[in-house]
Amino acid sequence: MDWEVVIGLEIHTQLATRSKIFSAASTTYGAAPNTQACAVDLGLPGVLPVLNGQAVRMAVRFGLAIDAEIARRSVFARKNYFYPDLPKGYQISQYELPVVGRGRVEIALDDGTTRTIGVTRAHLEEDAGKSLHEDFQGMTGIDLNRAGTPLLEIVSEPDMRSAREAVAYARKIHQIVRYIGISDGNMQEGSFRMDVNISIRHPGETRLGTRTELKNLNSFRFLERAVLYEVERQIDVVESGGAVVQETRLYDPDRDETRSMRSKEEANDYRYFPDPDLLPLVIDDDLIEAVRTELPELPDARRSRFQSEHGLSEYDAGVLTASRELADYFETVAEACGDAKLAANWVSGELAAALNKAGLDITASPVAAPDLGGLLKRILDNTISGKIAKQVFEAMWTGEGDADAVIEARGLKQITDTGAIEKIVDEVIAANPGQVEQYRGGKAKLFGFFVGQVMKATQGKANPQQVNALLKKKLG
Repeated sequence: MDWEVVIGLEIHTQLATRSKIFSAASTTYGAAPNTQACAVDLGLPGVLPVLNGQAVRMAVRFGLAIDAEIARRSVFARKNYFYPDLPKGYQISQYELPVVGRGRVEIALDDGTTRTIGVTRAHLEEDAGKSLHEDFQGMTGIDLNRAGTPLLEIVSEPDMRSAREAVAYARKIHQIVRYIGISDGNMQEGSFRMDVNISIRHPGETRLGTRTELKNLNSFRFLERAVLYEVERQIDVVESGGAVVQETRLYDPDRDETRSMRSKEEANDYRYFPDPDLLPLVIDDDLIEAVRTELPELPDARRSRFQSEHGLSEYDAGVLTASRELADYFETVAEACGDAKLAANWVSGELAAALNKAGLDITASPVAAPDLGGLLKRILDNTISGKIAKQVFEAMWTGEGDADAVIEARGLKQITDTGAIEKIVDEVIAANPGQVEQYRGGKAKLFGFFVGQVMKATQGKANPQQVNALLKKKLG
């Protein structure tokens, strides 16, 4: 309680263009080292950068998605520093005049509360190459395939006050960039990387403390652990009589600790100046409105609609709108079967469990959304019971066909003939006089025994509602 944590994030999102931001070289992931770096990416004499228009449209799309200011005029600058994986000796970025200005996102926390986090800016820039330290026996290899890859750097206000808020904000940005289709958000491939700035101060103070920056965090779990460790480290330093030093640090997940990388640079250390090879970027209202028409329904709006239109709980709506693909899948299932709540239960239950077990994303589901909707229709029209439906789903998952084909091939059609069910109920009651006497004597839990016996006799095919109704009538 003696300390308040102040956190801001800088998120580097790789834009989903097929070519780089200033050249026609491919951005395909996984190519052999240095096979996708052209003369422009290598900074060879005489080459000139040409701006990728699709990257600009994606930046504008993000700005609109967070209700941000879109700059009608922005400028590319040279950020000068020297590192082996930066062949030109400078990075083309934006500094004083970014393409996206102030915006905001709303985050939801585990306790049900929400907070609005300010976004300071989002600017376009090119990525650097990559230094490889493994398998070179004391040397470093340089892979320049990533050099020139288009990035959108999203800079937050220092509005977060805990590790969980930082994670919630990062997840929300990740959700948005994937929803609007500007990035695949693949953290393992480096498409979504987080730098976090952390400082501490006493509650009530308005002046920010000295901050440290943790670089290149590529998972939400690492982000949370790194923030928790760094906060404790800074508190220990100050309470021991020391002072926090402004620096860049790296998080080591194996040791669960941060360690110093280099002293933190200031903006003037980079000697920013407008890039003389690039004209100012001018965006007119027509382009902004054209991009606005391309925007899909955003996650917050879709979650609210799922609650109002489909009658889902806030929790279920949140789960089903976690990704655009999952939300699309659910809506297709709901439309196919006509029962949104049943669709929600199956998509977030049986289907989600099967996907998790197989390690698959919703886009790779062996059971297509219309087919799952077809299965649920057979529950609703009493062709099969919910229990039998799980058997049918497993068969569909392994490729035995759609629901109707599986039901027919396996003879799983539900028994709904009241006379046939009544006959079996009578046989079960007659075969178990002792249990009947106990039940009528007040042992109500035995009702489940009778249901089980009837379902066993019908191989699970009897309509459960009819079984329950007949048993209650005859046992009563």
